[in-house]
Amino acid sequence: MKIGINGTGLVQRASVDAIADHAQQAAADGFSSYWLAEHPTGGLDALTVLTVVGLRVPDIELGTAVVPTFPRHPMVLAGQTLTVRSVIGNRLTLGIGLSHEVMMSQLGLSFDRPIRHLKDYLSVLVPLLEDGKVAYEGESITCNADSFFQPEARCPVVVAALGPQALKVTGRLADGTTLAWVGPRTVREHIKPVLTEAAAAADRPAPRIIATLPICVTDDEERVRTVISRTLTMYGELPSYKAMFEREGVAEPGDLALVGSASRVSELVAELAEAGVTDYAASEFTTNEQERDQTRDLLKTLIG
Repeated sequence: MKIGINGTGLVQRASVDAIADHAQQAAADGFSSYWLAEHPTGGLDALTVLTVVGLRVPDIELGTAVVPTFPRHPMVLAGQTLTVRSVIGNRLTLGIGLSHEVMMSQLGLSFDRPIRHLKDYLSVLVPLLEDGKVAYEGESITCNADSFFQPEARCPVVVAALGPQALKVTGRLADGTTLAWVGPRTVREHIKPVLTEAAAAADRPAPRIIATLPICVTDDEERVRTVISRTLTMYGELPSYKAMFEREGVAEPGDLALVGSASRVSELVAELAEAGVTDYAASEFTTNEQERDQTRDLLKTLIG
């Protein structure tokens, strides 16, 4: 299992320099990838930020985890993605996701028939990223277009897919999934089997499974888990994540976090790998300098 860093905790600071510095340190420490999310109503464009990061930080995979689909037509997103790759090289992985109905309502956008939307979206986006052209007429999206960019190499696309229908569409049309708030039991019993079966049926390679969970090496596990649950309460209330909590048999965000002594956290990371996670994108959630240093030191030892 590869280990990367998820820098989404910096998004609310809206500082491109802070994110670039964070990615630079991740690359210097030997991590395989650096991931950044885009909040639908936050105003920070992840692909623009990763363009700056890519110009400053060589030799590390960069990825979005994730860009919401409903606000952008797939032709627009494909054009932006191909432009970024022309600047930083073929090391960008595009992570997309439906986001959540409550967030789309804040933008005045419909969340109608999201699985149909996802199928149509990928049917336009993937050909544009692979071949630079598409002719597709779907139920929710139609696109006939030829990109000015002719892709030198295909851009991998991963999807934030949690439910069975989304996983089946993802397995057929994309390169894998990028997960948040999903534990090892759910990966092993639900995510991996459904996704892998769909990919095999479509004669696609084994899908990538990228997982992001908070991580903290600490001497005060109970306190840190309480802080995580209190700080990130909203994730436990969103229907799609709540369903994953129920599958895992946990009640709060803090219950899913990788928290404890260095040895215990190492065991929890190993459980993800054993469940079928191919990439762990660590979200470092620390409450003091000692925890920050201990957590990064452990992650660096796990790279090898």
